[in-house]
Amino acid sequence: MVGVLTSCRDDSDGAAAVATEGSAAAAGGARPSVVVTTNILGDVVSEVLGDQAAVEVIMPLGSAPHDFAASARQAEAMTRADLLVVNGAGFEEGLLGVIDSAGEAGAPVFSFAEQVDLLEFTGEHDEHEEDGEDDEEAEHDEQAEGSDDPHIWTDPSRMAQAVAAFAERAGELDGVDAGVIESQAAAYVEELDDLDAEIEDLLADVPSERRVLVTNHEVFGYFADRYDLEVIGAVIPSLTTNASVSAADIEALAGLIRERGMPAIFGETTQPTQLAEALASEVGDGVEVVELFAESLGEDGSGAETYIGMMSLNAERIGGALA
Repeated sequence: MVGVLTSCRDDSDGAAAVATEGSAAAAGGARPSVVVTTNILGDVVSEVLGDQAAVEVIMPLGSAPHDFAASARQAEAMTRADLLVVNGAGFEEGLLGVIDSAGEAGAPVFSFAEQVDLLEFTGEHDEHEEDGEDDEEAEHDEQAEGSDDPHIWTDPSRMAQAVAAFAERAGELDGVDAGVIESQAAAYVEELDDLDAEIEDLLADVPSERRVLVTNHEVFGYFADRYDLEVIGAVIPSLTTNASVSAADIEALAGLIRERGMPAIFGETTQPTQLAEALASEVGDGVEVVELFAESLGEDGSGAETYIGMMSLNAERIGGALA
């Protein structure tokens, strides 16, 4: 990877070096500065751009994207970017104000979510149709239902579509070779097509009655839609990890897992596993908690250092647990 793909710390000093390099590249006329909110998209963008731009990634590895807050220097880098790349669809909850301010200040903003057809979150899981829900929980569910699901990267085919659109937009930046970007994007789309086929193979041995998922929160809707699985529930029944969960939710979901004979609950590397483990304990019968790289790439040696590696590893773990 060429450019500045970095997982900067969530502090002013850690962001300083990255922000300065990215901004200086654009100001000096050498290469445009492309600032990316999430480390997953940071990897994708860097593969497409290569050495055509200086790429800065805001969120460090292992961060929880829904509530990540930028430092002052990171916010400045976003505002000064020649192109600010975001996931969109409300995913970067803690950065929405900064993203809006950057756009108002003149920074061009490219949203991956705006390039694909989005799934709508309905909240229609049997285990959550509970009586006695308090007013606050009911209000939260009402706000969540009907929202666009922002977790588009769990479907490589949608990512391929968004990558093609990004390459076209990036080719308009001053100082880049649009032909080089187009060529690199085409090569990467081929890799995404290969990844799509690989995931199909990794899930091929899962019988139809076991092609069901219980996840930490509602993050694998696009994955399920693409690969003929069903998400029957989530420990946190929301598109965001900031939502609350009740004992009644856990009890109802445990009953559904027992009823369906599910062997695993899928947690996330960016979130504590206590709730998932409590759910597994409530279910009993040796149900395991399997961690997936849902909203962040992994450290070196994890097998999830890249978007393609992350998706392949997740599919391997899901297929292995369900089959």
